[in-house]
Amino acid sequence: MLSEEAAPALKDDRGSTSSSTLASYGGADQEKIHLSLQSNGESQQTVSHSLNIVKNIAFLYQEYRDTSKQQEIEQRRQRENLPPGSRTEIQAAGSTISSPPVVQLQLRNSARSLSLWQNLELVQQSGLLATLSQKEIIMQEAMFELVTSEASYYKSLEILETHFLRNSFLVRTLSNSDMHFLFSNIEEVMKVSERFLMDLEHRMEESILISDVCDIVYNHAVEHFKVFVSYVINQVYQESNYRRILEGNQAFRDAMASLEKDPCVRGLSFTSFLILPFQRITRLKLLVQNILKKVEENSERETNAIKAHQRLEQIVKECNEGVRKMSRTEELINIEKTLEFKSKSVPIISHSRWLLKKGEVQLMAGPKSTKTMRSRKLYQPVYLFLFNNLLLVTKRNSSGERFQVIDSCTRAMLRTADLEDQGQQLANVFNLKLLENQEDRETNYMLKTSSMSDKLRWMCALTPNRRTRFMSTGAHQTDSPQVQCIQSYTSQEPDELSIEMADVLNLLERTDDGWMLGERLHDSERGWFPSRVVEEIQSKEVRTQNLKEAFRIQQAQGVVSGGVVQTGLRSGIRAGRRTHAKVFNLSRKQTDQLQQQ
Repeated sequence: MLSEEAAPALKDDRGSTSSSTLASYGGADQEKIHLSLQSNGESQQTVSHSLNIVKNIAFLYQEYRDTSKQQEIEQRRQRENLPPGSRTEIQAAGSTISSPPVVQLQLRNSARSLSLWQNLELVQQSGLLATLSQKEIIMQEAMFELVTSEASYYKSLEILETHFLRNSFLVRTLSNSDMHFLFSNIEEVMKVSERFLMDLEHRMEESILISDVCDIVYNHAVEHFKVFVSYVINQVYQESNYRRILEGNQAFRDAMASLEKDPCVRGLSFTSFLILPFQRITRLKLLVQNILKKVEENSERETNAIKAHQRLEQIVKECNEGVRKMSRTEELINIEKTLEFKSKSVPIISHSRWLLKKGEVQLMAGPKSTKTMRSRKLYQPVYLFLFNNLLLVTKRNSSGERFQVIDSCTRAMLRTADLEDQGQQLANVFNLKLLENQEDRETNYMLKTSSMSDKLRWMCALTPNRRTRFMSTGAHQTDSPQVQCIQSYTSQEPDELSIEMADVLNLLERTDDGWMLGERLHDSERGWFPSRVVEEIQSKEVRTQNLKEAFRIQQAQGVVSGGVVQTGLRSGIRAGRRTHAKVFNLSRKQTDQLQQQ
């Protein structure tokens, strides 16, 4: 087996280094770069080959994301259709890859797939494919995808710059402030991507057998990727200002319509280019995560992957928190302007407060007598504002634009109880108890919602610690229902979760009218989403493998202490166990079971 530290020279039958050209990615003009191929005990030779990743990449990044995610979905579907014995044989062979190599390679080698490392002409002629293990080939593909996807991303950024940002007619329609609102620091983001891609290309120049990419990811994440945070936070204003300019600026609207029809953008919208940086930094984290799932334990690659993933996780977290902070503060200000307090005023705006859910429900009025039950005034509307640490019970005024606060309570002092269906009048009803309201007394409200899912969503939001139908990766079992997203969904309410194609989620709750509560495996984010955008993963083996991969990522997080990565996952196994037990709510016995699988 070839060493990962130094790739041998790739010789032809005459003993000289092969000079075959690498396969084109898209047929564009090619430029020369050099692939240095080093042999054991021989001087390093440099040969010129045709490989310019950016110019030859076939996909724009938006197309790459869609194709890649669809392949992930199909890969899991094929894993589910494999005979159980074939899965067992592969796992028994000691493979830590997420699915059988043949399945992965067949899927990525289809007519509409992304480019494969193994399909490069130089790789095929080198003899490497006959000597490398399937596991190492899959590892090469995972690293190669990170490189080619970065090239695809940069290609899309170039279109954003040359076709939109540098278009003289479009620029003339905008003021300087509007230019900044729309494009922010995108030029800085482009420079960062250019430097990053250049270093990745240089690594491929060193040897066609890629030694590592996560060390490069880590160095750039530490030194340069902070520009992503500034850009993403500005996106809060970017979208609203784009709509404002589009509505009020006819010249801009006409110019944009013309630019979006140009063949170079391939039918994609201007906004799909604006959101590229945030999509890339989150995808980059998942690509490193994919490498970490496959890498050999206690290796230098593993150490680099752990460090890179940890740093990217922090950047994505800063991006998310920055966006949330800006939008949450603005939302609190707008809500406070609409409130009128009947008695004791409660300060709403706080850096530690954000809205979880709001909406109208029906409050039962009067005793449950037969006469009252027949009355149309059995229920009266109230409007609830639920924050992460506070509940406001309000009533709309006559104009419908302001709300009078009639009661309030800290969220920790709320309790809910489901009521059995007692006919149409009491359908979708639950009891809400305020253990200590604004007047320091206990109060009960019987509330009716418009649907079964709305009732369940309110109960989960009001009392988050209540037991769900399905446990979070099993409080008493290592297997629980899982779904994968087959159609991206953008959240419409604060308690909903935006999910992307190929996301895998543990299923916590489901309703009969088409809603699910789930917890995404790769970041533990929770929220509601419509059941139509996901499909259930039926195979227990696939669910176990998904959980095992998530476990390994959590272990990786656990072995990072004080910014220093310990050597290998095994040396940090105790930290990993603690992390897994905490994140996935597993016992020591269940954690050990996953370790052994």
